[in-house]
Amino acid sequence: MARINPPFKKSPWIFHLNTGGCNACDIEILDALTPYHDVERFGMKLVGTPRHADVILLTGPITRESKIKVIRTLLAVPRPFAVLAIGSCAVGGGIWFDSYATIGGLPNLYEEMRHKYNFEPPPTIYIPGCPPRPEAIIFGAAQALGILKKKVKREVYKED
Repeated sequence: MARINPPFKKSPWIFHLNTGGCNACDIEILDALTPYHDVERFGMKLVGTPRHADVILLTGPITRESKIKVIRTLLAVPRPFAVLAIGSCAVGGGIWFDSYATIGGLPNLYEEMRHKYNFEPPPTIYIPGCPPRPEAIIFGAAQALGILKKKVKREVYKED
């Protein structure tokens, strides 16, 4: 399970990055930031620049138009940091997974950045849904911070 390093457990600052989605996940993120859900109780604060961020909230499939901007953003964030890939599009490309206009989800971008920029991907929490509810976003953020324990244990089965 990917976790944010201990210095950010108290008050992680988050930067919201839309990479070409339909805006539904963005609305749910903003809903999570409202006083009704109050994500600030975990110390999370939305910042306006990736240079101040500890966590990147990434939504949407990676479009070819936004790819270089996303790469520049991820390279600009000070280390260590974490990424929350929010929504089906960020996780695997969503309904645009094989479109000519996108490269798919965040794992495809990580693979390209590994080869081109020698970039080691940060800890990433994937929150699927179209769009995910604010409660799911808060749950994923709490898991990343280590506030909540994982409820399901991963098991790998191999045939002989």
